[in-house]
Amino acid sequence: MKILVAIAFVAILVSLVSALIYMMRGGTPPAEGQAPKTGTMVKALAFRVGFSIVLFICVLISWKMGWIQPTGIPSGA
Repeated sequence: MKILVAIAFVAILVSLVSALIYMMRGGTPPAEGQAPKTGTMVKALAFRVGFSIVLFICVLISWKMGWIQPTGIPSGA
């Protein structure tokens, strides 16, 4: 389970970096004969948000099913 969460976290970070790259290159005009790329940054950020929500729901379901156990400071301590 830890490996899946780590892979998902890396995918979220890659999506965030790709959105940054699209944002930084957004002002460059397209080459001749090519249509301008529209919405690439929005798609990357939407993927990041959607993947984050799916990861959060999967962690909650895993906790409820008993596949993972919380660690750290016990509540009420």
